[in-house]
Amino acid sequence: MNSSRIKKNLHIPNVAIIGLGLIGCSWVKALKLAGCAGSISGFDRNLDSMQQALQVGLIEDYSLDITDVVRDADFIIISVPILAVGDVLEQIKDSLTDTVILTDVGSVKGNVSKDVSKILGEKFDRFVLGHPIAGSELSGVSAADENLFKHHKIILTPEQRTCERALDLVTDAWELTGGVVELMSVQHHDEVLAATSHLPHLLAYSLVDTLANSHENKDIFNYAAGGFRDFTRIASSSPIMWRDIFVGNKDEVLKALDLFTADLQQLREVVANEDKTQMMGTFTRAKAARDHFTKILARRAYVESMTSQTVNYIAKPGGKLSGEFRVPGDKSISHRSIMLGSLAEGTTEVTGFLEGEDSLATLQSFRDMGVVIEGPHRGRVTVHGVGLHGLKMPPNALYLGNSGTSMRLLSGLMAAQKFDVEMTGDESLSKRPMSRVADPLRKMGAVIESADNGRPPLRIKGGQPLKGIHYELPMASAQVKSCLLLAGLYAEGETTVIEPAPTRDHTERMLKGFGYPVEVDGPKVTVRPGGKLTATKIDVPSDISSAAFFMVAATIAKDSDITLQHVGINPTRIGVINILRLMGANIEMLNEREVGGEPVADLRIRSAQLKGIQIPEDQVPLAIDEFPSIFIAASCAEGTTVLTGAEELRVKESDRIQAMVDGLQILGVDAQGTEDGAIIKGFGSEGFFNGGEVDSVDDHRIAMSFTIASLRANASIVVKDCANVATSFPGFVELASGCGIQVSVEK
Repeated sequence: MNSSRIKKNLHIPNVAIIGLGLIGCSWVKALKLAGCAGSISGFDRNLDSMQQALQVGLIEDYSLDITDVVRDADFIIISVPILAVGDVLEQIKDSLTDTVILTDVGSVKGNVSKDVSKILGEKFDRFVLGHPIAGSELSGVSAADENLFKHHKIILTPEQRTCERALDLVTDAWELTGGVVELMSVQHHDEVLAATSHLPHLLAYSLVDTLANSHENKDIFNYAAGGFRDFTRIASSSPIMWRDIFVGNKDEVLKALDLFTADLQQLREVVANEDKTQMMGTFTRAKAARDHFTKILARRAYVESMTSQTVNYIAKPGGKLSGEFRVPGDKSISHRSIMLGSLAEGTTEVTGFLEGEDSLATLQSFRDMGVVIEGPHRGRVTVHGVGLHGLKMPPNALYLGNSGTSMRLLSGLMAAQKFDVEMTGDESLSKRPMSRVADPLRKMGAVIESADNGRPPLRIKGGQPLKGIHYELPMASAQVKSCLLLAGLYAEGETTVIEPAPTRDHTERMLKGFGYPVEVDGPKVTVRPGGKLTATKIDVPSDISSAAFFMVAATIAKDSDITLQHVGINPTRIGVINILRLMGANIEMLNEREVGGEPVADLRIRSAQLKGIQIPEDQVPLAIDEFPSIFIAASCAEGTTVLTGAEELRVKESDRIQAMVDGLQILGVDAQGTEDGAIIKGFGSEGFFNGGEVDSVDDHRIAMSFTIASLRANASIVVKDCANVATSFPGFVELASGCGIQVSVEK
C-alpha cells in the first residue's frame, strides 16, 4: 500500500492494549510518540508488567479487570499468544462499544479468524487481522522500541466482512510506525508463514533437543561453530508462544513439514549414494535462493522491479580516456551458453559469463527447471546438462526481470516441453510486444496465451506436438530467429527461418559448437529434430554493445587512447564499428582470433573528428543495440547524420529513438525523431553538450549513453533512473571512472 495515504491528522482518543509484550508495547510507544493516541490503557496477566508500563509512560492507566480497560476504547490491540485470543474475546465481548475497532498481531490468522466468528459473530466487521514481520530477541515492556517496525512488512489479512473504516484505521496506525503494509488472504498468509517462519523454528527446537539428548552433547556444544549458533538461535524463543503457533497453524505447518521431510529423505539417499551432481543441485539451488533472499532484504533483488531503486548518475564535464581494459562478457552469448548448456548432454564449462541481471534471470530460470548450475563466480559457470528432454516443470512462474532476450528465446523452448509454464517479467518487460514470437510459434502448433496486445505474462501449454515451418521474418530480428530455431529442435520436419537482412548469428554458431547440425544458406537457416547437443567449453567474449560506449567515448574525448581487450567481432555484430569508421573514427582491430567459434579481437580507439553521414540501412540490424551511443557520436560530428530503417528501436526496453531525441534536445542538440529513425545535426569539433538533467526512462543503454556525453559537455549532466544498468553492465561506473570518465552515483 502507498504510504502517501497516511492520515496526517490521525487521532485515536482511547487505545487499549491487551498483552504488554514487545510487539504491542512497541506499537503503542510509536503511536504515543507520534501524538496520535489520546489515552492508552493496558492490561496484562502480569501485574509487574502493567506497573512497569505505567512507570515508563507507555500507558496512562491499567486495571486488574480487563473489561475496565476496553469499555471506553476506540481501538483495541490484542497482543497475546494465539491460543489466548479466544479467551480474551470471550472476556471483553460484552464490553465492546458499537464503534470500537480491534486488531491482533499474531503470526497465525486462520485460528484468530475462527475465534472472531465464533465469539463476536460471523458478521462482525471491525476486527482487522494483522501480523507485523518484525521482532527481537528481547521481550517485555523494557524492550519496547518505537522503531521496531520501520521498513518491515506489516501483513494485514482483511476478509470480505472487514469494513473499510476499520481497515483504513489499522493501516494508518501501522504506516505511522514506518512499517510497509501489504494485504494478503488469511489462507495464503498462514501457508507462507508456516514455511518461512514456523517450520524453521520447529527444526531449530528439534535439532537442539536431539543434540542435547545425545550422549556426546558436551563435546557437541563445546565445539559448535557459528553455523550451529546462527541456525539454532531461534530455539531461544518463547516455548509457550511457539507451542500455541504450532497448534493454531497445525495444518499448514504439517504440510510444510511433510514437504521438508520428503526432500530430506531424498537428500539422505543422495548422500548415501555419493551422488555429487544431485548434491550440487540441492546446494546450488539453496545458495542461489539464500543469496536472493539477502538481496531482497537489501532491496537489490533482480526479482523486484529495479525501478523501485532510485539511482542517478552525476557526470561531470571533460576528461579523456586511457588504458587497456576488458568490458563484461557478451550478454547474448551468456544467455545462450546457459540455455544450450542446460540442454546438452554432459557438463559445460563457461568462462567470461556476464553476471548482469538479465543473464542471471536466464540462469535462475534453468535452475528452476531442475538444471544443476554452479556459479557464477568471477565469470565462471558450470552447467550440468540434462539433455534436450530433461527439463522439469518449474515450481512457479519463470520470472525474467527485464530480459526480453530471455523471454523470447525461452518461448521457443517452452513451447516444446511436456509441462505448462508461465513467464513473467518486471514492469518494463510487461510492456514489450511478444506477438513476434508467439504468432509463428502458434503456426508451429504451440498454444500460447498472453496479456492484452500480445504482452507478458505468457502462458504456454505443454505437451503440444510442434511441426516445422518455413518462416520469413517480417523484420530482421535475431531473437525471433533464435526462438524458432530452438523450437525447431523439437518440431516434426524441418524448420527454416528466412531473414530480410543479416542479424546476429550466435545461436547458429553455438548450436554448431555443441555439435548440433545447422544449415546456413545465405539468409536461410534450417534445423531438423533428432540431433543432440554435446557439452563443450565456452569462453564468452567481451560484449561489443558494452564496448560501444567506450568506443564512442574515446572517439569524442580529445587526447584519448584506449585498448578494449577480447571484444567479440562477430560479423553480424560489428555494425557499430563499421558506422563509426564511416563517420571517421580511428578504430584498429588487433590480435584477431577465434575463440569457441566466435571471432574476437582487441580494439584500439583514439580520438578523432567525426562527420555526419547517411547511415547505411544494411548496417542497422548489425548495430541495433548500439544506436543510443551512436546518437552521442552523431551529436559530436560535423554535419548531419540521418538514420532510417530502425523502427525496431521503438520497441526495445524503451522507445529508444524518442528517449534519445528528448535527451539530446535537453542538452542543446538539434535532433528530431522520425518514424523509423532520427536526424541529428552535430555541433562539430568546437561544440559541446549543455549540462542538464535527462531521463533514462529506466533503459540501461540510454543511461550509459548520456553518461559518456559528459566528456564533451560544458556543465554536469544528471542522468535519472540508472538502476537498470545492472541488467547488462555491472560495474559500469567503476570501470568508467577508472579510465577517465568523471561519473559518480547518487542514490
